[in-house]
Amino acid sequence: MTSLTAARRLGIAAFAESPKVELRQNWTEDDLQLVIRAAYLQVFGNDNLMEFDRLTSAESLLRHGEISVRDFIRTLGQSELYREKFFYSTPQVRFIELNYKHFLGRAPYDQSEIAYHTDLYNQQGYEAEINSYIDSMEYQENFGESIVPYPIGFETQRNQKTVGYSRIFQLFGGLGSSDRTQPAGNRSRLLREVALNTSSPIYADPQGQAIVGTRGGTREQIYIVRVIQIPKPGRMTRIRRSQTEYYVPYEQLSQKLQQINKMGGKVTDIIPA
Repeated sequence: MTSLTAARRLGIAAFAESPKVELRQNWTEDDLQLVIRAAYLQVFGNDNLMEFDRLTSAESLLRHGEISVRDFIRTLGQSELYREKFFYSTPQVRFIELNYKHFLGRAPYDQSEIAYHTDLYNQQGYEAEINSYIDSMEYQENFGESIVPYPIGFETQRNQKTVGYSRIFQLFGGLGSSDRTQPAGNRSRLLREVALNTSSPIYADPQGQAIVGTRGGTREQIYIVRVIQIPKPGRMTRIRRSQTEYYVPYEQLSQKLQQINKMGGKVTDIIPA
């Protein structure tokens, strides 16, 4: 996860500080309501829902253990309400962007992902498109049956492409906005960027300047990657978190970051050398 200081500057501190929302065994009614609320916020892109919009029958099935949290997420995505808000009046590429954000918590990585979902919808229809995210191995590995999807695009983790970090900010409108009320309307945010296989800087500075280290890299540039080692889950011994620095050419950044993630390291900073 991004360091808390950086997260506050980027406007994503709520994700850095909040735990995953999971329906554990022996849950209480308060726990259930927390899960239901988080599911609506995630799937409907922080949109304001009225009481009569709620899918009470699906909530009841979840309460009685007849469906899992993953099934509940599927029901929300297959609902007429989701179609009205994000499908009927939304261009196809924008709809796919939002599906990635709502169900997998990240932005599309490349043109092949957009092409795959475009073909899937054209050949098999709406239900197959929604199911493809929820039935994917990626969904199962990250959220399983009991965790509400959340923005994993703000984290560094296994199998995540580094370009996804800057792209999730193109889809993120801030904690106070919804995916239906952003200034750019229902236009695609990533159409050109994905087609050209480029990345955009992250703008979170009051003067509109890109934050250092988030702009697309220069191929001649060497970068300093600062890493701390995270103790493995379940280890009781306290380990001092020492920082290590790697000097990495631009062309090797993605490979090095994947290696660090596999070794259990946490990247705290990437800056030009």
